[in-house]
Amino acid sequence: MTTDPTAGSGPTAGSGAATLHFPCSACGSRVEYAPGTTSLKCPYCGSVQQIADTGATIEEHSYDAWAAAPKPTARVGAHIYTCTGCGAKTESDNLSDRCQFCGSPLVADSAAVELIAPEAVVPFKVDKSVARERFRSWVTSRWFAPSALKKVGSMEGRLDGTYLPHWTYDADTTTDYTGQRGEHYYETETYTETVDGQEVTRTREVQHTAWYPAAGTVSRFFDDVLVPATTQLPQKKLDRLGPWELPGAQPYQPAYLSGYRTLRYDVEPDAGLEAAKVAMRAVIHDDCCHDIGGDEQQVATMDVRYAQVMFKLMLLPVWIAAYVYAGKTWQVVINANTGEVIGDRPYSKWKIALATLAAIVVGGIALYLYGRSKHR
Repeated sequence: MTTDPTAGSGPTAGSGAATLHFPCSACGSRVEYAPGTTSLKCPYCGSVQQIADTGATIEEHSYDAWAAAPKPTARVGAHIYTCTGCGAKTESDNLSDRCQFCGSPLVADSAAVELIAPEAVVPFKVDKSVARERFRSWVTSRWFAPSALKKVGSMEGRLDGTYLPHWTYDADTTTDYTGQRGEHYYETETYTETVDGQEVTRTREVQHTAWYPAAGTVSRFFDDVLVPATTQLPQKKLDRLGPWELPGAQPYQPAYLSGYRTLRYDVEPDAGLEAAKVAMRAVIHDDCCHDIGGDEQQVATMDVRYAQVMFKLMLLPVWIAAYVYAGKTWQVVINANTGEVIGDRPYSKWKIALATLAAIVVGGIALYLYGRSKHR
């Protein structure tokens, strides 16, 4: 279904309106989303409340309609949250956060702080206890890490649950290509070699490739090509976090954000589409090679036409851990959907040097033994 992506655009200055809260029906505190469930749970009394099924579906926007619509001249400003727990005000660029004074979860009405509101969310599946165990295992299993680093894994390090914005793109593509098809053939070659001091003539089959011009048309539909919509984490790091279990995405509801930080997008849909096209072209190139056939393929040109381009904003969950070692901060990110762990780590120069020395010693012993066996 197509929707108007500009509907409900918020103000271009900071706003204190539309701060959403989720009170506990038992004790009046603030409930938070419980990973792996469809429930909100009170961290104080343990009361559980189901997230209502609104019957909503995940909708997508027409990229052409978005591109043709007039754009605001200013970016949406920071949101000013008013905490109903302690009354404090918190200014944040995030779509959800915590009160800086009492720690209560704060969630903004997405229409008030996003030019394009999220359509889908992949809820947290890995809870904090499991994430902390994954972090410990990751730290203690690092090869060539300083021995003292293992102590970090036994600490109660801080883990921040964060939703990262991503764009997804769908497109029908039709591509006209030109190239060459390579077909292998073999010729018998005569050569000589010395065997026991004698010249011996032998033959062998040598592979050659004949090239023929090729051209054709291939078509492919792309569904949910994923592109990060934030620059707060490096692209390479985000790419390594996948793949994500996107079929588990739910229609966006603010309740899923309660208790977690949610970053707003800072990559616009047009920039995201260009990144998506790069990913699509790599797949289309393989399609062209398959269509060319033969034993080898060369693709010279690809004229790709994109139709029915649709997009949406999706929120994906991660746990972010930061630890300090030798005066430097190192970051580890855990996919809270699959449990995949990637991150930065220090290396022990002494361990690397010892391993190199050990490899040299082992190699030397092997050469020595080989030399002795040759002279027996």
